[in-house]
Amino acid sequence: MTDSPFGSVATPTLRRVLPDALRHPTVLRLLRLSVAEDVHPEGKRNAIDTASQRDVTSAATIAPDRRLEGHIVAKESGILAGMPLVRALFRLVDDELSVTPQVGDGTRVEAGQTVAAVAGPGPALLTAERPALNFLGRLSGVATRTCRFVDAVAHTDVDILDTRKTLPGHRHLDKYAVRQGGGRNHRMGLYDMVLIKDNHIDGAGGVAEVLRRVRKQHGDNHPVEIEVKTLDELDEALAFSPDVILLDNMDRDTLRHAVDWTDGRVPLEASGGVTIDTVAAVAETGVDRISVGALTHSAAALDVSIRAR
Repeated sequence: MTDSPFGSVATPTLRRVLPDALRHPTVLRLLRLSVAEDVHPEGKRNAIDTASQRDVTSAATIAPDRRLEGHIVAKESGILAGMPLVRALFRLVDDELSVTPQVGDGTRVEAGQTVAAVAGPGPALLTAERPALNFLGRLSGVATRTCRFVDAVAHTDVDILDTRKTLPGHRHLDKYAVRQGGGRNHRMGLYDMVLIKDNHIDGAGGVAEVLRRVRKQHGDNHPVEIEVKTLDELDEALAFSPDVILLDNMDRDTLRHAVDWTDGRVPLEASGGVTIDTVAAVAETGVDRISVGALTHSAAALDVSIRAR
């Protein structure tokens, strides 16, 4: 055993459960917290060590040596995402719990379909049930919503991107789910690219000035994207050849003019109020990518459940 964010759970064991994309400190802390907040009023870390004993209902109703077996079932159709988290969380609660996935992340499932078999000590299984389903339901909801947007523009070459409008603390999980739904990730945080928005432009004194400052500060060390609201601002930005220009809240006629004027010199991204009903029309203007905050901030959880006996 080695010290890890999971306390008594061995890091090598969890590395076999979690894919590289989810082996991040914030993810590990969230898994632990999701159990701790259920089994201890203060969410203390050491509550994990005796989690099933602190589930006062299961401890009183299910004998410690009673083994339960069951299935995780999708109660509605959608795209599955988060199964590795279910496996890790079950292992976190009790290393005798097992989860055997029957479909992988990124797979379309139908209502009533069994997605995994579960088994193990009864009290521990029931302790792990709700936090595991919370992760699976939320991530599958994000993946499902993303897939709907991706499918809506499948007749074009447009990429669907997420934003930083993620649930606080869940950035890596939400963006993982977007990828499972067929979308692409925008920047992960404030550290991995320069994204110049209207407040930066106003604070610096205009498009040209803000781009000069960014190039002076960073050179070519970071990708640079700038948000513009008018065709005049687009023209100013093009003179500096940023990596991407974001066309913010432009109507479709203006988007088409922007695409024609840019003529492929810089990739163009449309953003602002794009819905599932309008995304296809936006894509058909010829932009290269569309960023949609609603992929993560407005996704409804997919309904999943566990039935065990």
